[in-house]
Parts: sequence; structure tokens; C-alpha cells
Amino acid sequence: MTIVPLIFTSGLASGINAYAVVLLLGLLGRFGGADSVPPALERTDVLVAAALLFLLEAVADKIPYVDSVWDVVHTVIRPVAGATVAALIASSHPGSLGEVAAGAMGGTTALVSHLVKASLRMAVNTSPEPASNIAVSLAEDLSVAGLVTLAIFHPWLAASISAVLLAVGVLLVWLAVSRIRAFRARRRERKAARARAAQGVYAPQP
Repeated sequence: MTIVPLIFTSGLASGINAYAVVLLLGLLGRFGGADSVPPALERTDVLVAAALLFLLEAVADKIPYVDSVWDVVHTVIRPVAGATVAALIASSHPGSLGEVAAGAMGGTTALVSHLVKASLRMAVNTSPEPASNIAVSLAEDLSVAGLVTLAIFHPWLAASISAVLLAVGVLLVWLAVSRIRAFRARRRERKAARARAAQGVYAPQP
């Protein structure tokens, strides 16, 4: 079951940037001698396509609101990519984990991490300046690169870090949602108070 931490980490990273995961795994397998990478990801056409799509995402992901639209489009793509990568890893290691189970693990992890990423980026978009989007996007890219590389050489350490990051991300989303709900509740109360005050002012005197 040594491929389980690699599948978990690649799934989490796919939910953030699936094209970077495919590109990095392919490069590490083809030029880095990583035996755990499935040969299908090392193909030239796969690497070229992943590189072009990664460059496109690198631009779109740093533009406010464009990144959120991009995330919506990739709500299906990233989990499917995570499941596909996981199934390919399992297929190249027969007897370790079934392809269906691996695909389910990779796809589910990718979906959860994608939802966390998309939710946090929507919260970041409330900031009026674009610098925060660029900083967060660069941090995500570096995190994906670090986790995928670490997963090849130290899979259990990478999986442990990924689990912590995922838990922190879920907590941050919960806090953000709580604050947004509280803000909306206060705004409704202020509107109701102003409406009552206006009715008191314009009410006909007896």
C-alpha cells in the first residue's frame, strides 16, 4: 500500500492545479527516474499539453474574478484529473491498490481540495487590489510543486503535510463562511433599522 500516500497527495494537489500535477509527475518520471510515476504521464504529447494548459492557468489564476470563473469551469476537470492520475498510478503498481479504489480516493480528495481552493479564492476576491490574488496563486503553485516532488521521494511525509493543509483549508473556509453570514446578518439588521426609522419619520401625525 505504499502508493496510497502518493495517490492522496496527488489528489489533493490536483484539486489545486491538476495540470501542474500531471506536468510535474511526467517530468519526474521521465527525467528524474521516479519509478512510481505511470508511463502514460511521461509521454511527450501529455507533457506538452499539460505544460500549455499549466501556462494558461498560471495567467488566469492570478486575475481577480477570472480565477473564480476558472475554478467553476474546473469543478469537474480537477476531480476527474485526480481520479485519472490515481487510477494510472494504481495500474502501474498491480496488487497495491485497485484502480477503482485509487480513482475514488484521488477524485474525492481532489474534489474536496478544489472546493476549499475555490471558496478561499472567492474570499480573496473581496479585496480591491490584485496583489493578494497573485500572492495566493504563487503560494498555491509552489505548494503543489513542493508536495508532488516530496510525494515521489518521501510519500508518507508528503501525505501527512497534505492532510494538515487540507484540514486547515476546511477550517478557514468554515471561518470565512461564518464571517460572511454574520456580516450579512448585521447588514440586514441595519437595513431593517433604517427602514423602521424612515417609517417613523414619514408616518402621519395623529
